Amino acid sequence: MTVPAASPWADRWQRLSASALRAFHAYANWLVGISWKRFIVLSVLLLVASSILQQLPPFRWSVTETIEDASGKDQPAPPKPPKPPRSTDLPRPPAPPASAGDGMDINIQIDEKGIRITPRSKAASAAAAPASAAASDASAAEDSLHIQLPADIDPADVREAVQGAREAILEAIQDQKQAAQDAAEAAREVAQAAREAADDAVVIPGPVGKIRRVRQVHWGDFLTDLALLWIIASAIVKATYKGRIQAEVKAAQAAETAEAESLKRQVVEARMAAMQAQVEPHFLFNTLASIDHLIEVDPPRASQMQKNLIALLRASMPTMREANGAGSSGVRDLGRELAVIRPYLEILKVRMEERLRTAIEVPDGLLSAEFPPMMIQTLVENAIKHGLEPKPEGGSLTVRAEIVHGKLQVSVADTGLGFGKAATAGTGVGLANIRERLQLLYGSKATLTVTENPNGGGTIVTVTVPYKTIEGMATA
Repeated sequence: MTVPAASPWADRWQRLSASALRAFHAYANWLVGISWKRFIVLSVLLLVASSILQQLPPFRWSVTETIEDASGKDQPAPPKPPKPPRSTDLPRPPAPPASAGDGMDINIQIDEKGIRITPRSKAASAAAAPASAAASDASAAEDSLHIQLPADIDPADVREAVQGAREAILEAIQDQKQAAQDAAEAAREVAQAAREAADDAVVIPGPVGKIRRVRQVHWGDFLTDLALLWIIASAIVKATYKGRIQAEVKAAQAAETAEAESLKRQVVEARMAAMQAQVEPHFLFNTLASIDHLIEVDPPRASQMQKNLIALLRASMPTMREANGAGSSGVRDLGRELAVIRPYLEILKVRMEERLRTAIEVPDGLLSAEFPPMMIQTLVENAIKHGLEPKPEGGSLTVRAEIVHGKLQVSVADTGLGFGKAATAGTGVGLANIRERLQLLYGSKATLTVTENPNGGGTIVTVTVPYKTIEGMATA
């Protein structure tokens, strides 16, 4: 079966994506490496550079266009761009006809003879004397307008019609004024457009029948906006990418710490296994020798000792496998630990006879509490080997468990010679290994203390750990 070859475009796209991703990470690392002060300075320089570049080629250039003249005649030099119109150049609205307030008074008379309209100067009418009234009326009569009305027309209706015509004339004058204002506004807009066109285009005289026009092209107006967007995106990357790098560093440190703790735990467990491997054969050989001797002199005691050895092996072998297993959590319940201690003490009581007295004071409610495996067995072995066996009259050994200040305290007390006073005193490796295991499992929450027994001498070794049930539910 042949595998189809990958598309060259897909391969190119993958290489391009990988290159872009590497470039992004390199740029982000550089942003994180500089200070915010330097970032602000570089941002200002980028904005200044973009403002300068948009005024230079290739972002701004001139285009010369040649336009053919259809007439084909000699064209004079084109006029200069028009200047903005002044207020005096704008079209003015036509003057409205003279009214009663414009220096001309119109006298309208309506009677049974008809309508007479006579223009009369306002100033003249104000200064004329009564003596010259007849002369003024005679001269104004030549310019007067007389309309003869039929006899059946009511003069009041005529007055109303004249008043309506007057109002219509005034409205027409106002409309003409508004039209003049609109024309002036349009003229100003045309002048503004002419000024803008003059900025972008310059007309140059050309050959006969042709016109050359130079137009400015602005292509780099987007540079300032692009620079601003780049600065904002860079600031966001600088703020977020730094947190990501710090999180990755912390994760790497945590992974290294966990790996180191795991290695230390494996080393400590290996030491415990090696020590157990040294202790167990010696204890087994001595026990088997005692059983062989008792078979000849006291078969019932030999049988009891053999049963205790079987119970010890049945309880201790799973404990050793779980404690040294790769997936071990390092803890188990206190009841299973005591299941190893009880047959162990019974075997020692057969060997030491009346010289050893034992007591286990552990409430049933604490049998489900979590406790590291093989610690109690190590403490009991040390108490008997270095405290009670060297003492001619022997003594007593007590294993006690209780809750103190919300924590589980397990103590092994003996009435032997005392800590470090026997000729068989060890090197303290067992206690050191216990301290290391407690540190790895609980940190500063667990302790190991060694004190003198106030009741009859000897030593009390106490292990304090957080109180939890085997299901992992904290009860304190």
